[in-house]
Amino acid sequence: MRALLVEDDLRVASALSSALRRRGHMVIPATTAAEALRAGPVDLVLLDLNLPDRDGLEVCRELRRRNADVCIIAVTARGEEQDRVIGLRAGADDYVVKPFSMAELQARIEAVMRRTARAQRAEGVLEVDPLRIDVTARRVWVDDREVSLTRKEFELLTALARQAGTVVPRERLLLEIWQTTFAAGHTLDVHVAALRSKLDDATLVQTVRGVGYRLRVA
Repeated sequence: MRALLVEDDLRVASALSSALRRRGHMVIPATTAAEALRAGPVDLVLLDLNLPDRDGLEVCRELRRRNADVCIIAVTARGEEQDRVIGLRAGADDYVVKPFSMAELQARIEAVMRRTARAQRAEGVLEVDPLRIDVTARRVWVDDREVSLTRKEFELLTALARQAGTVVPRERLLLEIWQTTFAAGHTLDVHVAALRSKLDDATLVQTVRGVGYRLRVA
């Protein structure tokens, strides 16, 4: 696996690079935002948010814009809940706060990569009037209008569509899509609001207070 390691602390970068290589990963180092954005295609990005030339959140958004499927894990000293929420909203798949153990980081890498692999293996088309979701091509239509969704929005809509008409608990959605319940409800609520706006139907994704969300069926 090709891993882009974006870390300006050379001591931390060296230790992480060695640990990742011992686990069989190919490491592409970057100490600045500019170097990170010049790097070629990778499978995984480990991204420090405190970079000398640009805020790591901006880098995260740009990397996500360029590649909706790349796995991004923020690895940072910013440990407040608000920082985590902002990082996840910026496009990170997971968020690891320094200091951390290599065992924890490896477990999170494996979880993120498993989820990506499951999404890539998924096949077929889901149809829940007025929606049509091509899981393989990761495309969505409302009636005959194609809708552009972010990676997380697509995964959220697909999770709801697979159980259309059934309430999907908030905790299950957080675990399935973000691999954690620490992402907090704010993240999920923001993505649901974005979905409703893009689908141009506020009643299509229904809120079941205190439980979760349900995709409306005709």
